[in-house]
Amino acid sequence: MKHVLRRVSLCAVGGLLVSVAVSRPALAAVPCGDGLQPMFRPAAGAVRADSTLGALHASGQTFTDFVAAAKARREGWVKLADSAEVAAPVAARAKAAAAGGSWRLLVVAIDACGDSMNTVPYVAKVAALAGVDLRIVLPSVGRPVQESHRSLDGRVATPTFVLIDAAGNERGCIVEQPRALREWSAPARSAVSIDSVHAGIRAFYAADKGAAIAMETAEMLEAARAGRTHCDRGTAR
Repeated sequence: MKHVLRRVSLCAVGGLLVSVAVSRPALAAVPCGDGLQPMFRPAAGAVRADSTLGALHASGQTFTDFVAAAKARREGWVKLADSAEVAAPVAARAKAAAAGGSWRLLVVAIDACGDSMNTVPYVAKVAALAGVDLRIVLPSVGRPVQESHRSLDGRVATPTFVLIDAAGNERGCIVEQPRALREWSAPARSAVSIDSVHAGIRAFYAADKGAAIAMETAEMLEAARAGRTHCDRGTAR
């Protein structure tokens, strides 16, 4: 993809062909990440939790309380909180994976972040259906979690999802975006303008309607139940 794009270009992300308008500037918003870094390979394996993860989770807000307190992007948060749906087969997989366990999901998110608004409501829906205790903390207190779970291109980003088991160990993570989108957007950041990247991200979410992040959440639970770790992340250089 050339750095200088036509007014409308087509971007294939995760099998979706989405129209990306790039002639107008992206909507103003607080960035979901910071500190662009060179590309690198994601770190392997999970980080064993100390008491910090459990304490952060215990201090967090429920999804309902978080949405009630949202100021930035409030209309979008309220709309998705009411309308987010999870496909029945995905819900069934999540329920089966979580059955008999005591799983917790710690989420670092902020209301001003578009990635948070477009993913957290669907993850919260999966968690509620599967009986997983989800709590949300702001980056002001969740920064250490973000630092150790960076985006594929090395940024501290929101949202950051961390799955915790009954013993307090980290058993999985999802950083910033669903798999197909993050694998597209990370290299795109160094190839095209940031406005073009934001346009592609918005187009993906509009077409996907939460399906990708819901599926990946179920897959993360399935991996944890099987003793594996689903955690595609990077580290800072």
